[in-house]
Amino acid sequence: MKPDVHPSYNEIQVTCSCGNTFTTQSTMKKALHIEVCAACHPFYTGKQKIVDTAGRVEKFNQKYGAMRKSA
Repeated sequence: MKPDVHPSYNEIQVTCSCGNTFTTQSTMKKALHIEVCAACHPFYTGKQKIVDTAGRVEKFNQKYGAMRKSA
């Protein structure tokens, strides 16, 4: 690698809005504040809401299902 071409790779402190903190490496020189991390994101915590699409599909079939059957 050529010298003085690549940016410095620093260890920084990351703070989430939930209060979780961890360290990572980045080209940023100051601490990073994020809104969602793996400790509070619904996908990783298992508290993800499942969207009930069955009601929407049933409503669609009631509204437009008769058109398909008569054709």
